[in-house]
Amino acid sequence: MHKTSAWPLALVYSALIFFASLFPFTGWRAQGINPWVFFTATIPPPYWTWFDVNMNVVGYAPLGFLLALALQRSGMPRAAVPVAALAGTLLSASMEFLQIYLPRRVPSNMDLVLNASGTLIGGLLALALERLGALERWSVFRARWFSAQARGAIVLLVLWPMALLVPAAVPFSLGQVFERLESALTELLEDTPFLEWLPLREASLVPLSPAGELLCELLGLLAPCLLAYCVVPHIGRRAVLAVLGVGLGIAATALSWALSYGPAHAWEWLGVPAQLAIWFALALAAALIALPGRACAAVLLLVLMWQLSLLNQAPTSAYFAQTLQTWEQGRFIRFYGLGQWLGWIWPYATLGYVLLQVARRDRPRRPA
Repeated sequence: MHKTSAWPLALVYSALIFFASLFPFTGWRAQGINPWVFFTATIPPPYWTWFDVNMNVVGYAPLGFLLALALQRSGMPRAAVPVAALAGTLLSASMEFLQIYLPRRVPSNMDLVLNASGTLIGGLLALALERLGALERWSVFRARWFSAQARGAIVLLVLWPMALLVPAAVPFSLGQVFERLESALTELLEDTPFLEWLPLREASLVPLSPAGELLCELLGLLAPCLLAYCVVPHIGRRAVLAVLGVGLGIAATALSWALSYGPAHAWEWLGVPAQLAIWFALALAAALIALPGRACAAVLLLVLMWQLSLLNQAPTSAYFAQTLQTWEQGRFIRFYGLGQWLGWIWPYATLGYVLLQVARRDRPRRPA
């Protein structure tokens, strides 16, 4: 038996909805009116577009699907759709309630109805797939391909191409946060005695050399391959997932640049270092394909720490950061900055996941 990946994915998607509904989290104020006043407003509201209608339905459908799927897999098949629909409705009502305290957000009972409808549609889709046997076939596929404790790795592997949708200064390289974190802490502790406690860098950050960029790109592509190896014991299936992972990384990066800078610039990132990194990553993935899962976890830890160390000793380009802020297409795919947060956090979450798995395996068994 294995734990379903639908629960953590539903949690991640709920966080996405929370972030998108309350962004930018500033300017909170009480207006002196009943926060539930939007319930009695007319439907439809004076200003609405079909884009808003579709986005409100489509935005909540994955939540309903994941919740219903998780409930079905947890032994609640009959209550899966009603409970999922109720949970999505309560979440939407909470977000609309809180939006009345934000000057840049407008609560709407129409949004609530559309969000609830989207959750119900997603739940019904999960039920339909279950009745058609599609989810059972997925369970059989997962049992054949992945180990029983692969839930966390599967979630991280699903999120990896999404993290690449925001263009990185170095392709395939996630987690470059040191400079931003240092600036944020300095600003936060300004005019306080705690600023003196902040450790200062003794040397300036140095841009990566071409060889350093090549190494970061290589390690960035190798990391998801090794993560898949940790939970996939069969060598042939590892090979399929490695090629698929590298292909998804290339496709996500090209899509990212196309949406951010225009279709004509979709492949400008694919210079000589990136091309070499792709081939070297495939060669290393092939060389490591027979390693036991435990050894793959150890190599993955080294890969992540090496890449993060290289990246965070280099500054981010001011021109690159300015470009990300000005392109309209980039604003759309960054989804209020959440995509960039995903790119920053993914390697650290993977690092924590692997450490937890290794510690769990090392835990001695209790005598019977």
